[in-house]
Amino acid sequence: MDTVFFIYIAPTIYLSREFTIARFAGELKEIGKMNKTSPRRRRRQKSDTAPAAHRSAPVTGHLRPLSADDMTRIDAASRDILEQVGLSDASPSTIEALVARGGRVTEDRRLLFPQSLVDQALCGLRRDFTLCGRNPVHDIEMTTARVHTGSGGASPMVVDLQDGSYRPATLADLYDAARLVDTLDNVKFFSRSMIAGDIETARDLDINTAYAALTGTSKHVMTSASEAAHVRAIAEMCFLLAGSAQAFYARPFLSLNINHAVPPLRFDPEACDVLLTGARLGLPVMVNTFGQMGASSPVTIAGCLAQTNAETLAGMVLAWIANPEVTAIYGARPMVTDLRSGGMAGGSGEQAILTAAATQMAQYYKLPNSTIAGATDSKIADGQAGYEKALSVTMAVQAGANLVTQAAGTQAGLMATSFEAYVIDNDMLGAILSAASPIEVNDQTLAVDVIAQTVRGEGHFLGHPETYARMKSDFVYPAHADRQAPEAWVASGTPTINSAARRTAETTLANHFPSYISPELDRDLRARFDIRLPQERMRQS
Repeated sequence: MDTVFFIYIAPTIYLSREFTIARFAGELKEIGKMNKTSPRRRRRQKSDTAPAAHRSAPVTGHLRPLSADDMTRIDAASRDILEQVGLSDASPSTIEALVARGGRVTEDRRLLFPQSLVDQALCGLRRDFTLCGRNPVHDIEMTTARVHTGSGGASPMVVDLQDGSYRPATLADLYDAARLVDTLDNVKFFSRSMIAGDIETARDLDINTAYAALTGTSKHVMTSASEAAHVRAIAEMCFLLAGSAQAFYARPFLSLNINHAVPPLRFDPEACDVLLTGARLGLPVMVNTFGQMGASSPVTIAGCLAQTNAETLAGMVLAWIANPEVTAIYGARPMVTDLRSGGMAGGSGEQAILTAAATQMAQYYKLPNSTIAGATDSKIADGQAGYEKALSVTMAVQAGANLVTQAAGTQAGLMATSFEAYVIDNDMLGAILSAASPIEVNDQTLAVDVIAQTVRGEGHFLGHPETYARMKSDFVYPAHADRQAPEAWVASGTPTINSAARRTAETTLANHFPSYISPELDRDLRARFDIRLPQERMRQS
């Protein structure tokens, strides 16, 4: 057989003519499977590669848009804002806690933070802790610049998987989202991604949201509470699931997203009480701020960062005062406004650089942190969604954000959640996280001896044992992105990533009904709380 065998790499390289398919048949048997099979079969062969869920989270922080002097000046401006301008609308409990530690209330009822108190909090706040999954394989190390990508969004709508229409999200949709995320290797945690519009009261919404998330996934769960009393109920649920309060504290598998500030420079009184209560109960707390550049914060990136940093530090100080051992995550997530319409521009280049700079400020204080990236403005999982998400998530990852929320599943500026997008974004996140991995440089990887042997022998590396070994460990293979040759793609029916992702979402939701809560414990929870998710909805029909 004298058919010439080509291997295409960009730029294209051709192996010499004497290397025929017959000669490579044995050596390329395993590698050839990956290229010659259909996308569906490649998904079934996923076990041939190291599962992404078991890969170490990359340590990044290479992207640094701010200089050391820039960060020092932003820090100084934030401290001046806290000490001289302060925040308004503090709740009585917030005022009491801050004044007892040296804070001061002005005549116009603004709460001021002395710089010495900020320094004490920054010195005392915990670093290098772990947010746990119910399954230890999903533990999240919150060490400097170690990156984990996940869901989020709190959207009021869902993109219907059957007809693509936008409709109000329900509790069952939220449960389905948790079940789907439970199977996606590169979505490392489940942050509540939608609001269950079929739940009438705030208490029932908070409790049922936590329940639906915790029954749907064994990954770390992030949820929210609208009142301090609801925090106690959620904590009680967690303690029951863990076996005791002490067992939960040893492995905290749920944390609270708390938006304690309403920019510019106002507290949300109820959210502050939630923050105080959560910290005192020992729940991990996400201290989040959401100023919009040009609307609720200055139109310049520097000014937006100074104000957002001040608002975030105010929440971190409050959490530390409530509990010096608090597990608190710095959550500055400034957003960009499209000044033509007043709407959010989550997919813009300005948003990407702003997010990276906010992450760099968290690293300035060496604080475990979270941010938003992936807030595409596109309404569907299309090319616009792809480039906007890839841009913002890549920059957040390269900047070294510990938690990148909203990185999967969100559409329409966080207004909708898409099951199809979850699956597509999981492929995207695998590539982004792989690109962020450090390059191993040592005698073995430099491979001088292997190069010498190969050029004097076979003249190619495809059959070398290390090539085959590293195929399994060093490469992330997408489950839905198509890598077939054009003729094979046509022969397989010209599949798109959307159609492949839709099939995966449908199959997963039809079959994956995890049992992370025992029937006995579930009966106990339903007796204690008004759980609205029907048991028959939680099992395969």
